[in-house]
Order: sequence, then structure tokens, then C-alpha cells
Amino acid sequence: MKRLWQMLTKPSSKYSILALVFVGIVITLVGIFAVHKGFEHASTNEFCIGCHTMQQNFDEYKESVHFKNASGVRADCVDCHQPKDLVGMVQTKLMASKDVYNQFITKKIDTPEKFEEHRLELAQMVWDRMKKQNSSTCKSCHNYSAMDHAKQSPEAAAAMTDAAAKDMNCIECHKGIAHELPNMAGGFQKDYQNLQAEATSQGATADKLYSLGEKDMFATDDANGKSEGKLLPASEVTVLERKGDMLKVEVNGWLEKAGKGRVMTEYMGKRVFKATIRGDIKANEKIVKEETDPTTDIVWQNVTVQAWITKADMIDSIQPIWNYAEEMYGSTCNACHAAPAPGHFTANGWIASLKAMSAYYRLSKTEERTLLKYLQNHGSDTGGAGAH
Repeated sequence: MKRLWQMLTKPSSKYSILALVFVGIVITLVGIFAVHKGFEHASTNEFCIGCHTMQQNFDEYKESVHFKNASGVRADCVDCHQPKDLVGMVQTKLMASKDVYNQFITKKIDTPEKFEEHRLELAQMVWDRMKKQNSSTCKSCHNYSAMDHAKQSPEAAAAMTDAAAKDMNCIECHKGIAHELPNMAGGFQKDYQNLQAEATSQGATADKLYSLGEKDMFATDDANGKSEGKLLPASEVTVLERKGDMLKVEVNGWLEKAGKGRVMTEYMGKRVFKATIRGDIKANEKIVKEETDPTTDIVWQNVTVQAWITKADMIDSIQPIWNYAEEMYGSTCNACHAAPAPGHFTANGWIASLKAMSAYYRLSKTEERTLLKYLQNHGSDTGGAGAH
């Protein structure tokens, strides 16, 4: 111990302790300066686009209001992507090293085509990070308390007032303002393929089944025969008989008593479509009960019909379909703004609300009908979210 103490108090016969402390301080200061300059250089736009496949993103950014605007205030890459605190800064740099790794080692994003293929995955990583940081980089420039709502449009003022009250993440509503949005369909379309595989593995053996998509309905067990109706997505049927790849099923729904009565709905008085029927299938309908909608005084009949369908794409639980539809909702309607909760509108109200947004998303007719069915079945007058 005595020898150790001597070494600490008199480490060198040639240099004094003061000299060694001075040298240590100089080395520390030089190290701090070097690290600071290193971070400063690594935080420039030139550095960001110089070492990995970011030129395409940079070109998109140059077309945005963050690069060029009337006031001349510019937000550089780090202003949006790098927190101001040291810990957050270091974490961001470490995470960014994955881009370098995927550029030069795995070659995962070393071309614009490969980058585009993984754009959704990369965007989700950035959005998730921003959510965890409560959009701190955005709020370093955009402060809720500094906003003059009188200078905003009425729609913006209403949205920002609500956002301020909840201290919302900016990224919840403002995706795609500096870069092109990725194709959001990739995730939920893969989910649908997984649903199809699950339905195939189940073999449609349950007594209650649910349709993944639209299906032709036949009056006989011949799938090559004339279609006499359509079973719409996310619709429940009861299996009565099996014959090879064909299922004889019973469909229960509601029809308006007046008119031709060809469109079956899930509920009385609500336009949640279940199936369309005609011909011999329409002819075999049986009336279970009759009720009058007190709101409209329209008379409705609860009926059952029997039909044959193929067993393909029929699954034994509705919940996986709702999970898929929820993912679709998040990937489309939540891509640009914070979409309302399913319980925000009534079942009938969702028809007009979704139609108003149809110009802003790219869904097939079947995908759109599945999404609408999900929203309607979780609407404010059908029990709200979690009721089905």
C-alpha cells in the first residue's frame, strides 16, 4: 500500500505532479475539442448525404418547405433527426451507423432501388424514434405555446389546439412533410397473405367461418355454375354441409322489406353490408323476424339464406381480420394525419367519412370494403372499439 501511495503521489522522478496534471488537462481538452468538431462535422448535410444512400432523400428534402421558404429559415438534416442533448445525440449517431453498415457491408440499401424497397422499414424506425422522444426535435422549433391560432386556418387552429392540449407527437400528424411517404401497403398486404395461409392450414373445418374477401355464392355445389350472389369481406356464415372443396352455408342478415331486398346487412338500419343475393338464393330466404326502425320508420326483416361457396379464404375467427384491418387503417389513414378512433363515427357515418378520404389512399375495392367493415363494426353505435 505504501508503494502504491508513493507511485500515486510521486509518479515520476523526472516530472512533477503539477506537470503531469497539466498534461492530463491538455489531453482532455484536446479530446473534448476533437469530439466536438467530430460531431460538428458529422452533423452537416454534406456528411449525411456523403457516406450512405441519402442523396434521394436529400433531393426530396430540397423540395420541401423545410429547405426553402418565404422566411428563409432552414431546418437541416440534424435539426429534425438529431436531438440536442448529448445522450440523444450519441444514440442517434450510433443508430445511424446501421445505415453505413447496410450501405457497405450487407448492401441492403446501396442502390436507390434497394433503398426504395426498404423505405417503409426505415421510415418506421425514424417515426418510432420520434415518438419515443415526443417529437423533441420538431418542438425545438415549433412550440405549441408560441402558436398564434388566429393566423392559422380554422381547420389548422382546431387541430393544433387539440394537439397542444394533449401534447401530441408532431409525427403523428405530419409524416411525409420532408420526404416522400413509403408505400404503406407493404405491411398489411403481407398480413393478408398470412391470413390466407392460416385459412388454408385450418381447412375451413369450423362450424362458424368468416370470409377474408369477396366470394361468389352459388345455388348448387358447382363452383363453375352461375353466381347468384356475393358474400362480402369479414362476414360470418354457419356451415351446414361439406362436399369436396364446397361448403353449404347459412347467411343471417337484415333486408329492407320494401324494394327488391337484395342487400343483406349486419344490423337493422345500419348499412354494414354482409352479402348480396338474387335468383335461386334469394328465393330460398326465410324470415326470422320483422322489426321497424324507430329512427326512420323503415320496416326491416331478419332473414336467413342458404348458399354454396368454396372453402378457400374462410377463417374460423373474426379477430385476425380485425387485426389486419386495424393495421390497414394505421398504414393508410394514419399515414399523413392522426386518424379518428373507429368509435368517433356511427356505422353509417363512416361511409361518407371514408369516401371523403378515398382520393388520398390506394386500396383495392376488397381492401376498402374490409376497412369500412372494420370501422363500422367498431363505430359509436355498434359498441365502439373492442366490442367485436
